[in-house]
Amino acid sequence: MSIPSRGDVPPTSIGIDLREEGVVVEYLDGRTTLYRGIPDDVEGSVTAGPGKATHVLVTDPTETEGVMTYVNDYDTDDDILRESGVGRVVVESGEREEVFPGVVVGRDGQRNEVIADPEIAGGRVFVFVEDGWSEGSYEIVSGPEAGLDAHL
Repeated sequence: MSIPSRGDVPPTSIGIDLREEGVVVEYLDGRTTLYRGIPDDVEGSVTAGPGKATHVLVTDPTETEGVMTYVNDYDTDDDILRESGVGRVVVESGEREEVFPGVVVGRDGQRNEVIADPEIAGGRVFVFVEDGWSEGSYEIVSGPEAGLDAHL
């Protein structure tokens, strides 16, 4: 039995609820997930350690809807992503790709990087980094000093 390849899947708008206890994502299939805790404010970018799942959420200006993309997720089946509304982007080491206006993802070795300018994105940019042992929640509150174009 062969393992299916995992490629890019475009995201669909999903429901978002920003609460004191964290960020709730409401998937198209009716499931919800709580990313716990108030996200840490960061400037410019977030780099995830090796082996960490990296999820990028960009809200709309009303902060009630958004789009979510998994970066280099090789485990989730394409059909499950489509049914939930979550997208996926796969980038190789040394590559970078703009996944939303104002949001660039890249890979350096085994580390995923998310570089964003919320002003260009038109909403809030959250990055969730997790593995079986830990979770991290971040909000990119300002663009990189060199500007987003320097990272493309």
